[in-house]
Formats: sequence, structure tokens, C-alpha cells
Amino acid sequence: MTFTVPTIQDITQPALAASLQRQLDNKTKPLGSLGRVETLAQRIGLILGSETPELREPRLVVFAGDHGLAAHGISAYPSDVSWQMVENFLAGGAAVSVLARQHGIGLTVVDCGVRHDFTPRPGLVINKIAPGTADALEGPAMSPSQCKMAMANGAALVKELPGNALLLGEMGIGNTSAASLLLARLTGLDVADATGAGTGLDAEAVERKITILRQVLARHPDARAPLEALAAFGGFEIATMTGAVLQAAAERRVIVVDGFIASAAVLVASALQPAVLQRCVFAHRSGERGHALMLAHLKSEPLLDMGLRLGEGSGAALAWPLLVSACAILREMASFDAAGVSRSEVGSVMS
Repeated sequence: MTFTVPTIQDITQPALAASLQRQLDNKTKPLGSLGRVETLAQRIGLILGSETPELREPRLVVFAGDHGLAAHGISAYPSDVSWQMVENFLAGGAAVSVLARQHGIGLTVVDCGVRHDFTPRPGLVINKIAPGTADALEGPAMSPSQCKMAMANGAALVKELPGNALLLGEMGIGNTSAASLLLARLTGLDVADATGAGTGLDAEAVERKITILRQVLARHPDARAPLEALAAFGGFEIATMTGAVLQAAAERRVIVVDGFIASAAVLVASALQPAVLQRCVFAHRSGERGHALMLAHLKSEPLLDMGLRLGEGSGAALAWPLLVSACAILREMASFDAAGVSRSEVGSVMS
């Protein structure tokens, strides 16, 4: 299977942006009093190309895969947790399952390369490239063809999804290491600054993890272009997510980005096509050490900052009601003229 990176068009639309701003300014409230909710409303309007944006049939996709590097003890949990958590997602017992159900978000789990054979069932898409990536200390985590196949799988998946909003989630023991490696290589940051506790390593274990990641970076000195770095460091779930992000951006879907690993996929996608970032809403700032640095590099301000570091798409699901509310404000809140309210009266009530 081949994959061609789609061209993502710039969606800067001065006329629409000005119209959306006028609408917001004419709602029955003091100027700017809804703060970043107004900024969010305008962003969604620009992504969807509408003065009255409406989010339809949101879909949260959890991309799952295992990592060969996990054999070096870079996680506090064994690799078997990856497939066990996939079963938990499908059974409806995980945090993201609960949140998706609460907010009416469709949930799809994708086996991108988990070291386990799953029984086919509704809600599960099996796009297994291999049972886990190779050990990045020994060679590239993925071959170029595997990387492109994973990206193609992600793009094909999005083409089949309903609605106009994609929420990103992931599962894979060891994938914070892959995200840290991508952050360090693609931004030039020291890997120590890009590396945190992941699933809950203590300080000594974090230092061991940093040592291993330094060795991985030294093992792949020439993997500097976005797709070269992605193939060298993995994983299948990040590559599949990168393809999904590119396709969703090409279709002008609203992309709700979860935490550190989901942001790593966006980091790669935006390095290939910078206009991807125009379609992204970053749900939260993770408690994972490198995430704030990644968001700063992407010049993106997240909606929430609650110390989350679970992954799964849990932060994206938690932030989702803010997007729904922002659209409702644009569509349903009365203007001064419609409500028969003068600006001075609103100002005096609110002061």
C-alpha cells in the first residue's frame, strides 16, 4: 500500500474571520467577556467554513500499538497492558470509554500493531502492520514501507468515518518514549528535557529511560526528516495517527488533539504540511514533561491544564463539551438587536 502526503490548503479566510468576530461582538455580552470560548468558536467556524458551525457525529479513535523498545524497561507497566487495555476499551470500562459514552462521542479502537490477536467485533478495526515495532536500539522501529502503510491505514480509516470532528487517542506501552524521541529529534531539544515519567516511573527509572533514549538517538543520527524520524523511532500507532491527522486536515475536519503522544503525531504531520495546525484544537496540557515544550514549539495553547497524563483520548473527551458550547454560542446566543437590549444596559448589568 502506498501513501502520498496530501496537500493541506491554508484556510486563512479574512472575510469569514471578520464576520465571525462581528457576530461574537454583537452577542448580548460585554466585548470579549467569554474569553477563549470566543476564540474557540471562531477557530471552529474557520475550520468548517461556516458562520454557524455545527459539530456532527464526533468520533474518538484510539490508535493502539506495541513498541520493541519497551523490552528495555522504559515503562512502569509490561507490554501486555497494551492488549489488555484494548479489551477494556471495547468492554466500555476504560476512562475514555466512560467519557465518550457520557458525551455521545463514537469510539473506535484500531489495532495498529499490538502484540496480540484480537477477536473481530464492532468498534474494533484491525490494521495490524506487525505485532509491535522492532527495537529502535537495534535498528529502525519501522521500515519505510511499514511506516507508509501505517499512514495509509490512518488516512483510509478517516475517509470512512462519519461526521466532521476527529478526536485523537492512543494506547501503547512505551509510546511516551517514541514521542520524546520525535520531539527531541524534530525540534532539537535535549532528550532529557523531552522525557518524563510516562506511566509512572520513579526518578531513578526516568534517568535510565533518558540514557536509553540517548542511545537510540545516537543509533539513528541520519533520521532527521519527519518521516525518517517517524520510521526510526516508531510506533505503528503514531504513524497511523499521523496519516489520520493528514487526511482529517485535508477534509477540513476539526481535529481534537489529546496529550503528548497525540501531539507527537501532529508534530510529524505539521512538519510535513504546516497548515495541519489550523485544523487542530489542543485539548489539554499533559503532566508529561515534554508536552509543554511540544505545545510551545507548535505555538498552540491548550484548552485545559489539569495535570492529566493518562492518554487514551481522555483529555480530548473531557474538552469536547467546550467545543460544543462554543458552537452553540455562535448559533443560539441572541444579538443585541434581536434581544432588544442596548449595549449600555448590558454593560451596567455586568459591571
